[in-house]
Amino acid sequence: MAGLDTVAQPQLAMLYADHHGWLQAWLRRKLGCGFTAEDLVQDTFLRLLVRPRALDGERNPRAYLTTIARGLVIDHWRREDIERAWLAAMMDRPDALQPSAEHQAIIIETLVEVDRILAALPDKPRAAFLLAHLHDLTYAEIGARLQVSERMVKKYMAQAMLHCLTAASSFHAALA
Repeated sequence: MAGLDTVAQPQLAMLYADHHGWLQAWLRRKLGCGFTAEDLVQDTFLRLLVRPRALDGERNPRAYLTTIARGLVIDHWRREDIERAWLAAMMDRPDALQPSAEHQAIIIETLVEVDRILAALPDKPRAAFLLAHLHDLTYAEIGARLQVSERMVKKYMAQAMLHCLTAASSFHAALA
């Protein structure tokens, strides 16, 4: 628990004891699954453990916990959507060409990370990047779809590529 000062530890323990059951019930109603709800409750308190500065003040702890949990629920739903899309794409492949369960997990985790990186881009640079790389459109075709000049598409692509390179560098630095 390095990084968590002694004042925050009792505060976090009290917050957990006072609100764990309520938060789990709230998440269970939202998700319809007790197991996933319990996982997200733990993730919510883990976020507080990692960022103890967020514990100042006890004005409305349930609202704060709800805000954190709501973000985790959105992340959970996005991950489920990505996983469903991946599995649907793999359904037509013969069993001999299916990746192992381990490789599927790695691929899905990678797709979730790519989605997270691309979601941080503004709409038009993200759209330009996806149209170029997924649909193989030329800059002129992308410009026509986005109703911008080809020069603007070039700027969007540069912005998107810089964003992706920066994210990849940060990711590799975190692994080192």
